[in-house]
Amino acid sequence: MQMMTRRTRRNEAGFTLIDMLFVVALIGLLASMAIPGLMKARGAAQASSAVGTMRVVNSGELSFAITCGLGFYSPDLPTLGIAPPGSVEAFLPDEMTSGFTFIKSGYNFSLAGTSLPGAPASCNGLAAGTASPGYAIVGDPLDPTVARYFGTNSDGVIYQHSATLSLTMPETGGPAAGTPIQ
Repeated sequence: MQMMTRRTRRNEAGFTLIDMLFVVALIGLLASMAIPGLMKARGAAQASSAVGTMRVVNSGELSFAITCGLGFYSPDLPTLGIAPPGSVEAFLPDEMTSGFTFIKSGYNFSLAGTSLPGAPASCNGLAAGTASPGYAIVGDPLDPTVARYFGTNSDGVIYQHSATLSLTMPETGGPAAGTPIQ
């Protein structure tokens, strides 16, 4: 007599390979639909931060002109990083004044001002004849797919455009292209 062993099938639970592939494909599809919205939100957040940075630089320049520059503005960012006598803080934080340009929140910012030979010396060490009657600051995105470029000047109005304002932003008045956002 031959004994036959009987195999019983246990109640096996779990995913099969096809189930796993379906779940992975579904997650990939949902992620691919969400990424463009996420990138758009990231670009909007960076642009909002850039506008805030422009406002901070405008405030720093105005404070410099009123308290230290005798009505004249700083022609560059490093000068705004030097605290006036009797103050513990400079006009702008160190991360914004370490060079002639700075990168913040996905934008590259640069400030320029044309020196006026008759300008007086400032209280924080800017030599006579180097202060500026106006200034221009531009913010260009590091990501070329973001089409919001910003610029402002001593008037305090922030402009946006779909191309860089670095060549067209005057030190006072509006640029040839761009629309005001404030």
